[in-house]
This record gives sequence, C-alpha cells and structure tokens, in this order.
Amino acid sequence: MFDHRSEHIDDRMVLLQANIDDMNPEYSSYVTDRLFEAGANDVYWIPIIMKRGRPGLMLNVLASEERLSVLEQIVFAETTTLGVRYIRADVHRLGRKTVPVDTPWGPIAVKLGYHRGELVQIAPEFRECEAAAKAHGVPLKRVYEEVRRRFAETERARHDGPPNSSDSEGKGSG
Repeated sequence: MFDHRSEHIDDRMVLLQANIDDMNPEYSSYVTDRLFEAGANDVYWIPIIMKRGRPGLMLNVLASEERLSVLEQIVFAETTTLGVRYIRADVHRLGRKTVPVDTPWGPIAVKLGYHRGELVQIAPEFRECEAAAKAHGVPLKRVYEEVRRRFAETERARHDGPPNSSDSEGKGSG
C-alpha cells in the first residue's frame, strides 16, 4: 500500500489521538488490527495518568487525511472515547529496502533504512526472527545478534572486495 523505497516526505498526514480511561485494555490489540486494516500508517498506545489520577491509555493513529473518516468511525465504534484530537503532520520517511540474510536457521529478512543515500538503519524482521527462535529452540536475542553479525560481514565483504595481492604478501608501495 505504501511505497517507501525512496526517501521522501509524506505531507498531509494526521495524528488522530484519543485519551481513554474506562475501556478494557484487552481491546487494544483488536482496535489496533482494525485500524491497520482500514489503512492507518501507524497505531500505538501510550499509558497515561488522567485527571484525578486515573490510569488510562492514549491512542495514536497516524494516517493520511483521506483515511480519517473511516479511522474515526472505528475509534468511536470500538473504544469508549468521547472525542478525538487531530494534529497535522509531515512525515520524513527513510528510503527502505529488504534483503535476505543467510543464517543457521535459514534466510531472515533485514529491513534497511537509507538517509540521503547512506545506510543508517538495520532491522531484522521480528516475525522471521521469532519463528526461527521458536522452531530451533534458541533465544530470540541470539537470532537477532546472528542476523546483524552476518549482515555486517556480508556488507564488509561486499565493500572491501578481494584483498590486493601485493598487500596480502606484506609488500607495500614505497
């Protein structure tokens, strides 16, 4: 749905917010899924303390202006909020690319983020790391570390290329 291969600015985005203090928090994942299915770019919840010290949740939904009506309808139908806020936003998105990395547990995808053409973010795909950890009985942390290590080795080899034969024999220039 979203093309993020090239770094760009998404303008005309809106952050829809709602403070909720009287809803069963178990509903949160269901509401999140509904909002993503309806075209939200991002959905997240923040624990907050509301007036008179009541614990609550702040729902945040990032979306294009064109999706607001549908998303607002879901928020009012599926939560107990009595109102929403709109905050206009422009969103700077890094260029993205996904590459496979070979691991002892099979290939795992890694998301790469580029800022002005320079690689600045490396993120193994959570679901694939989780599946590998469960299937092979290894800690998730170990899978992440191995994926990152192997990606770094592959990148280093790709940029370094084969060693110069005169340098590998200890001969320098001069």
